Amino acid sequence: MRLRFLTHQFVICLPCFVLLAGDLVTSTKPTEAAAGPSEATNEATEVKIKIADLAFDPPTVTVRAGTKVTWINQDEVPHTVTSTTKPRVLESAALDTNDSFSHVFKELGTYKYFCTVHPKMAGTVVVK
Repeated sequence: MRLRFLTHQFVICLPCFVLLAGDLVTSTKPTEAAAGPSEATNEATEVKIKIADLAFDPPTVTVRAGTKVTWINQDEVPHTVTSTTKPRVLESAALDTNDSFSHVFKELGTYKYFCTVHPKMAGTVVVK
């Protein structure tokens, strides 16, 4: 009787052990979710920067060459995205609420920008 009980328990629990072992094997592989946020951002083909509360959010992004960066104005006042250096790589028109501006960064470098309406608002795009 005891042997039959143990055999029955083994048959019932065997699939559980197989599933657990499978999870252990697959969980050792790194996933994109396990990668750090900066790595995930680097792999993206588009990065969005929110304009809200008189700030660019995030204020600094690091991307790979060929990435499209889009700024979306979620503030109730107009803003611009304007390079700090000339020639201006970035020079948007005034963006009203919910307007957006995009640029594809093809060249490596550090691109600093600001809002001409609110000059204390500043941000940076680093292209690696």
